[in-house]
Amino acid sequence: MKRSWYASPYALWMLLFAVVPLLFVCWYAFTTPEGTFTLANFQEFTKPRYAAVILRSLKHALYCTVLCLLIGYPTAYFLAGRGFNHTQSLVVLILLPMWMNLLLRTYAMMTLLDDNGVLNAALQAIGLPKVKVIGTEGAVVMGLVYNYLPFMVLPIYTILKKMDYSVIEAAEDLGCNPLRVVTRVVIPMSLPGIVSGITMVFMPAVTSFAISTLLSNGKLRLAGDLIDYIFNQSSNPNRWNIGSSFSLMMLVLILISIGFLRKVDPDNEGGGLW
Repeated sequence: MKRSWYASPYALWMLLFAVVPLLFVCWYAFTTPEGTFTLANFQEFTKPRYAAVILRSLKHALYCTVLCLLIGYPTAYFLAGRGFNHTQSLVVLILLPMWMNLLLRTYAMMTLLDDNGVLNAALQAIGLPKVKVIGTEGAVVMGLVYNYLPFMVLPIYTILKKMDYSVIEAAEDLGCNPLRVVTRVVIPMSLPGIVSGITMVFMPAVTSFAISTLLSNGKLRLAGDLIDYIFNQSSNPNRWNIGSSFSLMMLVLILISIGFLRKVDPDNEGGGLW
């Protein structure tokens, strides 16, 4: 029996639940409700209200990705350190929130950031005034970071954990100070993990669903929320076609973003020493 046959259940699964639905999305995106070919569905998103949602989604996804990288890389570097003895416990703590549903995590974030929540209670306890967080863009970004931070930490941690420390020791023997070791050895060698983490955070963040609606009190709508709104417009006969075209556009934007990221490390080797 050929070894490739072992992959047939996975191939069948992907065909039924990934390829076939994508073909339906493409069909609806390029047709009218009557089934005739058209590009008019894509023209809907030249309207200011739809273009604003796309730009807002890209902006928030970029903010989320940058913050996750700034927080996640030092965390992964700390966890991968040879002198740290509680790595597995902290990795479990990082993964623990991911065992809960996304909506539960978001409602927990609302409890923390609410006007009468934990954050404002703590501020009042130390004599500071309350702050308005829920209903702002800051709350949405914080919710995105909270939900997707583990997707940045784990790929970087995996790469750093497999790093050959003899290279770091060689750099230190050659006179590199700790900062130069990190910037010229550790970061270039961990580049595949960084690229993977950025990809895994940016993709769900740019199409996030429900997080923005809940944490902004319905004031901000991102791409995922807009797609849901379009598909549920019962009075619009073109809702399936317009919703599919918007979904396809977001898919193309994500693929373009991934293409740019892959150019940073085309051989997946980590960049070596600068």
